[in-house]
Amino acid sequence: MNADRAMPGDAARPALPRRYIAAATIGNALEFYDFMTYAFFAIQIGHAFFPSDSAYASLMLSLATFGAGFVTRPLGGVIIGAYADRAGRRAAMMLSFTMMGCSILALALTPSYASIGIAAPVIALIARMVQGFSLGGEVGPTTAFLLEAAPENRRGRVVSWQGGSQYVATMTGGLVGIILATTLTPEALDAYGWRIAFLLGAVTLPFGLWIRRSLPETLHRPEKGAVAPAIAPGVLKTLTENSRVIILAVMVLCFGTIATYVTQYMATFAQNTLHMPSDIAFAATFVGNMGSFLGVLTGGWLSDHLGRKRAMIGPTVIFLLIVYPIFHLIVSTGSAPIMLGGMLIVGFFGVMGLGAFYPALTESLPKHIRGRAVATIYATSIAIFGGTAQLMVTWLIHTTGNPLAMVWYLMGATVIGLTAMILIVESAPGHASPPLGAAESMNSL
Repeated sequence: MNADRAMPGDAARPALPRRYIAAATIGNALEFYDFMTYAFFAIQIGHAFFPSDSAYASLMLSLATFGAGFVTRPLGGVIIGAYADRAGRRAAMMLSFTMMGCSILALALTPSYASIGIAAPVIALIARMVQGFSLGGEVGPTTAFLLEAAPENRRGRVVSWQGGSQYVATMTGGLVGIILATTLTPEALDAYGWRIAFLLGAVTLPFGLWIRRSLPETLHRPEKGAVAPAIAPGVLKTLTENSRVIILAVMVLCFGTIATYVTQYMATFAQNTLHMPSDIAFAATFVGNMGSFLGVLTGGWLSDHLGRKRAMIGPTVIFLLIVYPIFHLIVSTGSAPIMLGGMLIVGFFGVMGLGAFYPALTESLPKHIRGRAVATIYATSIAIFGGTAQLMVTWLIHTTGNPLAMVWYLMGATVIGLTAMILIVESAPGHASPPLGAAESMNSL
């Protein structure tokens, strides 16, 4: 398909065709389904690949393997992101989706430690690293595509589906967890139940590859207000020119990543720390992700009407004020209704600002480096903060003996993210300052 294939004009079409949004986000959704399914079933996977006399040691080894997937994300962001800026968004999305399928199937079909010994955890580790590489390169090209294909006045709501797809995936994973936890015995869940969850995700692979092949290319489309240099600057020059946007983006993603992964940790937290039944634990994660899904789309929609900054700052301030009281109620009461209601509220306000942040970051970068820049910033932040979040939370609770220790960690991240949001200069069309030169506009964020 030619790169100059006709696309809907900004003025003529009020919204992007739904199949474009579905095709762009299906890979991100599947990868988050896979990553979050691993988080949901961390205890069971630990039993399969890392048997130990200590339940804590088995869980920590399982979470460390989960975290290993984050180490390769920056590498995937650089390599696949650069490929997206050179060969096109669609080509990069096809590559990352294919690699994703191989890693999902590898983990789901690997025999347990009891069957093949040390080869089992080695294969599991490699599968997670390949998965991390592909996800590191997935976000940049797909986010760039959504922004470039969307009408200017709907960028926020369109790009926010990048985050929305993640929560659809994690909700689906939570629902699968609830069904498996309520229909299988603990022994069956340990033996093969978690494998069913991964294989259910893998069935979307043929559809995903087919629908992505139909996407138009946006890399060479003219973009209003964009200033592309005749010769692309070197890596060092590009990093220097965009140092401000990079630093602020990493700060926001520190908060967003830790908030997201603490929410995903609730399945393990509820079972391992609060000793709740597994069905309640999975239900809490499902409800938290439902709140996050609604929150991120609301944030994207608001950012088109109020501007990116307002849609980021307000919800994050609310989140900072309510997060400790909600978690205190959950821990002190051990009540399932309070757990479910609290996670719905935390999920909604915890990520609403990210719905505005995704388009703010993407539209603040020049088009010729957008794929690699978004991918690398996102992947590096996720690697640093996402890969360590669940290990840090587990260690804090184990060391202090206080189940609320993780909330102070979350609140500290929130302060960092909120500071960056305050420093961000508005970038939304119709709300931003008059366009500057390419380098000046980037440095204004």
